[in-house]
Amino acid sequence: MAAKCLLLICVATLLSHASAEQLVLSGEKPRHGVLRRYSIESAVQRVLIAAAEHDLDVWHATDSYVDIYSPPDSLTLPTELRDLPHTTTPISSETPTPRKLQTAWDSISLENTTFHDTYHPLYEIESFMRQLNSTHANFRLANLGHTAEGREMLGLTISNGPYEEEEGKKKKKKKKGKKKTPVGRDGEKLGFVILGAQHAREWIASATSLYIAHALVANASESHSISYLLEHFDFHILPVPNPDGYDYTWETDRYWYKNRQVLGPYVKCVGLDMNRNWGYKWKPESIGMIHASDNATKPRLPIDPCSHWYPGSRAFESPEVNNIENWISTLPNVVGFVDLRSYGQMLSSPYSYTCKKLPKDAEDQIEAALGASHALTSVHGTDFQTGSLCSMLYAAPGNVVDWMYARRAIKYSYVAHLRDTGTYGFSLPEKWIAPTGEETTSLVNYLAKFIATQAKRKFST
Repeated sequence: MAAKCLLLICVATLLSHASAEQLVLSGEKPRHGVLRRYSIESAVQRVLIAAAEHDLDVWHATDSYVDIYSPPDSLTLPTELRDLPHTTTPISSETPTPRKLQTAWDSISLENTTFHDTYHPLYEIESFMRQLNSTHANFRLANLGHTAEGREMLGLTISNGPYEEEEGKKKKKKKKGKKKTPVGRDGEKLGFVILGAQHAREWIASATSLYIAHALVANASESHSISYLLEHFDFHILPVPNPDGYDYTWETDRYWYKNRQVLGPYVKCVGLDMNRNWGYKWKPESIGMIHASDNATKPRLPIDPCSHWYPGSRAFESPEVNNIENWISTLPNVVGFVDLRSYGQMLSSPYSYTCKKLPKDAEDQIEAALGASHALTSVHGTDFQTGSLCSMLYAAPGNVVDWMYARRAIKYSYVAHLRDTGTYGFSLPEKWIAPTGEETTSLVNYLAKFIATQAKRKFST
């Protein structure tokens, strides 16, 4: 067993170190920011320290490269980074232009709707969710509470009713052995939770969560429908966990990262990093964006509320994080969790807070992740890497995936960083929304079937 687990981890680690190619764009129109990639492994730590000292916007960081975005009005590099070799690609910094008001789409057909052809502001997303609710009997909206700025947080549950026990199924006595996290309670539906973008600028994450929701209610005859999963699963999806921040990316700053809560009467900056504000191993400082295998001293970002990665002054300080946790704590028999993010094309399992410790369920988690990544790749050929979140990126406490696994006991908890690998970064073109939704639906489909098999559930179709 230990040898098998070690083999899976080694395979996943090798995959995680595969190079992520950044296609460099050129010939773009002016009024663009610049995304710079520093891909000299020996210089990664130096780049990260300089980024922390000058409060630069790090978009992505691994042990082999760092992506740093500079907005149009701040294109000059600090001296420490100016002479380091890097590639550059222009990135549009403009907020979307207003368009004709639209509040109705084809919510019956997944294949024929135009909703998944474009990104949508918050009011259009909520309108589409309500439309799905009115046209599908197995779709139910949930109000999780209010954000820091007073907006409602709308989640949804997709279920075709109570669980019907398979005829002739008998309960078997459990064999004694190494304790692992159980895979659901017998006689109940299995729960699966999916989160959209906690970080406001990661639009493709919220768009993909809506595609998955649509695929779950689409007619089984449609090519990307996964409605058959409702025989054994209830799905709970929160497309926009950060409504204030998401709305701000449409109205003011396309690449805003945090939520929008006021942190105190004398604090000049607004917002905290929701995905560092969860309670498991939370720390009051941002551990540096540095791969944990590096033997050098890891840089620690100061406790600065203006930092992109400010974790808050206490765990669950964010009302949005608090609302999400309260909601998930009420959901029965949850056995699967996926936090959708961008970018990087990775499927990662716990832990985030450390690279020195593996979960007791690492073998099963990695086995499922490898299969799910292969299922995703089979749709459009998109390459996905796998491994623990810390080993894929860097040690970061207070992450949602660690909380869901360690505190909510959701054995199959993952983070899926969607397209791409740095060509467009957070500004993934709209033409890739539907393909990303299709392949991520395949990933979720595989995970759900894997979990069902582990729970001794069989689908009738």
